[in-house]
Amino acid sequence: MAHFVKLGIGNKVVQGVVVHNDVATSEQAGIDFLNNLYKTNDIWKQTSYNTRAGVHKLDGTPFRKNYAGIGYTYDEDRDAFIPPKPYLSWVLNPTTCQWDAPKPMPTLTQEQMDNNKRYEWSEYQEDWILK
Repeated sequence: MAHFVKLGIGNKVVQGVVVHNDVATSEQAGIDFLNNLYKTNDIWKQTSYNTRAGVHKLDGTPFRKNYAGIGYTYDEDRDAFIPPKPYLSWVLNPTTCQWDAPKPMPTLTQEQMDNNKRYEWSEYQEDWILK
């Protein structure tokens, strides 16, 4: 199955659909099918269900850095889908097109894992807080 997303204002993803591979034999064939189906001239982009952070989870070829979801932004210069920014202090990693915290998340100890502890980002403290 081929996955497509419709882009709205500011290249934001506003809709996602799946098209059978027999129909979407190419990205353009999928776009043409969708615009004919919906009787529109919308902007559609194909996205890879198996791609995240620039890695294809089935060892295939990564496509557009990330599987696009509603609210993601398509970056034409990078030909990539970028998720919404989770916090103001986080910065875009240009290799993965994911947002990185200013500090790496600490590793949980086995005892912390056994007690169902987790780290959450505190924007106020700009640090990871053990919960």
